[in-house]
Amino acid sequence: MTVRPTAQLATRPHRRVRASGSCDPAGRHPRHPRAACAARSTGAATGPAPHDARALAARFAHQLVEVLTGARPSGQLMRHTSLDGYGQLAALVRAGALRRGGPADRPRLGPVHDRSPSPDAVEACVRVDLGRRHHMVAFRLEQRGPAGQWRCTAVEAR
Repeated sequence: MTVRPTAQLATRPHRRVRASGSCDPAGRHPRHPRAACAARSTGAATGPAPHDARALAARFAHQLVEVLTGARPSGQLMRHTSLDGYGQLAALVRAGALRRGGPADRPRLGPVHDRSPSPDAVEACVRVDLGRRHHMVAFRLEQRGPAGQWRCTAVEAR
């Protein structure tokens, strides 16, 4: 049995705490990243956190285009789509709605145009450039379920 000197134990590097403001009112920092979100998601202090429709639509548009071009498997979006939405997405993937002209053609997304017809829905469209071809992808996201998860309920690509 070997005994380590106590000086080696004291020189162990400490973990850095991020200065993202994710601490509770008492000033303690959570050990797990989701612990900071627990108080916000229950709405105990300030009510439900408002969504940023533009950021939500932009993130989902990027993932959706990756699926439609074949860069990402469609199963990765299964938990983020409703049954009807996934059926539409799978049909678009099978039909090859966004085919690449060649291996060097990378999809470039234009600005995402979004609108919220209601507080729990976002409709968005984005222009996708694939080499010389231009496509439009439109989708609808709705907030559903007791947890309020956003799900894609409709997809269309031309």
